[in-house]
Amino acid sequence: MRPLNKSNYTQLIKTTASDLGFDLCGIAKAEYLTQEAPRLEKWLNQGKHGRMAYMANHFEKRMDPTKLVEGAKSVISLIYNYYPDRDLDTNGNYKIAKYAYGEDYHFVVKRKLKAFFQILQQEIGEISGRVFVDSAPVHERAWAQKSGLGWIGKNSLLLNKQKGSFFFLAEIIIDLELEYDLPVADHCGSCTKCMDACPTDAISDPYVVDGSKCISYFTIELKDELPVEVKGKFDDWIFGCDICQDVCPWNRFSQSHNEPAFSPHQELGTMSKRDWTELTEDVFKKVFKKSAVKRTKFSGLKRNINFLND
Repeated sequence: MRPLNKSNYTQLIKTTASDLGFDLCGIAKAEYLTQEAPRLEKWLNQGKHGRMAYMANHFEKRMDPTKLVEGAKSVISLIYNYYPDRDLDTNGNYKIAKYAYGEDYHFVVKRKLKAFFQILQQEIGEISGRVFVDSAPVHERAWAQKSGLGWIGKNSLLLNKQKGSFFFLAEIIIDLELEYDLPVADHCGSCTKCMDACPTDAISDPYVVDGSKCISYFTIELKDELPVEVKGKFDDWIFGCDICQDVCPWNRFSQSHNEPAFSPHQELGTMSKRDWTELTEDVFKKVFKKSAVKRTKFSGLKRNINFLND
């Protein structure tokens, strides 16, 4: 058991995060997100979430961590790198988002978070909290920004001067008072590369992404037929999209991850456009057995491929 000391607890958390392979750890006070609430409400009222109805659900929980963990005092935000050592999106092939190359991050990062929380309970004693990795109404980018892990870029993603943006965010909301980190400044400046590069004009306003126009939305979230007006604008993306990250100057500092679970299935690295076009359900199940690509199901992925071919 550690002595009742905020500084000791905070150091324990930062050290444990590093030991478990998290690249960065920041901590913010658990309180209502007063600045973010009207922004999200406006975004939802403008219909920029498209058919993602879950984005409009549990609004108060998304804004108030104490509604997710009773008595919450702190939100611990964590960064876990997924930048690959080899970019598969080359040679005119079909493309999938880099985060989906290997095993589904929900499982990989959640395992680490559970181990993290167990260590805290062992070292500190009886504490109450929950772990999250894109699995509940947590406004994760807002918390990461408040805890000093980076700033929200014009592409609406969290950017970090040393790490870029190719990383997953995760949180531990806990009923323990800690030492809190300070937000960092915005370093986008006058750059508009992400806005200029988006083929579907999903970033027509800086810092606001129209989710209903995003290639990731079309190829993953939208379950209906793809609208004819975006025909020819997908730039060969069949699952997700990395364009606004690939062009971001801060990602020139991205370094490859050290997570074996994020390595792509060996067949994925050799697939040609013809292989994708002739993809069978058996091959889909084998190559994407543990992958986030399963979210689209075989039928959804084939729809996306056919949309580019028709």
